[in-house]
Amino acid sequence: MNQSPQFLKLVMLAMMVAIGVVISPILRIEGMCPMAHLINIVCAVFLGPWYAFLCAATIGVLRMTLMGIPPLALTGAVFGAVLSGLFYRLSGGRLIFAVLGEIIGTGIIGALVSYPVMILLVGKTGIGWTFYIPLFLGGTLIGGSIAFVFLTALARTGMVTSIQKQLGAKVYDRSGKKAAQNR
Repeated sequence: MNQSPQFLKLVMLAMMVAIGVVISPILRIEGMCPMAHLINIVCAVFLGPWYAFLCAATIGVLRMTLMGIPPLALTGAVFGAVLSGLFYRLSGGRLIFAVLGEIIGTGIIGALVSYPVMILLVGKTGIGWTFYIPLFLGGTLIGGSIAFVFLTALARTGMVTSIQKQLGAKVYDRSGKKAAQNR
């Protein structure tokens, strides 16, 4: 039975959200959730920046609702997810750029946005505007490294390309140049 790429994208999105919620407590301390960054990068590579944003936002809302996580679950995820997908596409499919997008988007932008959010919405005082940068950078470096190793291993076997083709996503060859777009 052949499923449409749109249906498969939704199934993959649902699986990524479920995995993200389940594995998010692993290695988690406040302000640092490496497994979320792993999910962001994998989702960005397989589905693109906008699905990665939707995945990160959904996981964030579920974590806030079900696990009592502060708004850091959103500010620490959505910017990196989008930039990961954008950097991956703009680089012609180079995995290291997906990781760099996550590091810049979450480690710097998300960390800086978290400061006013935590002050205004949560009332957390006594912290400087750069307070979250080391935590967020640490989390993105750990999760990004895991994602890079995982996706590199999949790319060597041709699985990244195969999954992208099945999902109707942009496909890149191993040299980093756009190989084909299957829609």
